[in-house]
Amino acid sequence: MEDTLKHILQWLALPEHGLSTVFVVSFVSATLLPLGSEPAVFGLVKLKPDLFWPAVLVATVGNTLGGALDWAMGYGANRVKRNYSESNSQMRALRWLEKLGPKACLLAWLPAVGDPLCAIAGWLRLPFWPCVLYMAIGKFARYVTMTAALMWVFPGGLVLG
Repeated sequence: MEDTLKHILQWLALPEHGLSTVFVVSFVSATLLPLGSEPAVFGLVKLKPDLFWPAVLVATVGNTLGGALDWAMGYGANRVKRNYSESNSQMRALRWLEKLGPKACLLAWLPAVGDPLCAIAGWLRLPFWPCVLYMAIGKFARYVTMTAALMWVFPGGLVLG
């Protein structure tokens, strides 16, 4: 097990496998697991500034695919359990999401609520491709903004310790 973990960490090492690392971390961070992908994107861009746009695009694709997986899990959960008891606040939130439709997925980039939002979009059976498009737009905007801001705030690099 220890050797397997060591090989996985070597495979994900920056900068040797930078874009694949960014993809995997971005994909996993878009699921319901508590993981942020911005440090991986920022780390790669600090090591290789010429990879700014490729890193942003790869992170956007990985994170959007993870959001699409969340949508599919919500869709599947709806098929498994159609009857459940809802509180008034849950019903208001669901009505709000139904009213907004796929455009609500623009908020998929938000910490803590973005990933469950994708799952709820699937639960509500909002159209898949429009949801994915809006997820991608929001996630792309987040990666460009966050990575550019970090590059501006830490132009000489991040010093730890």
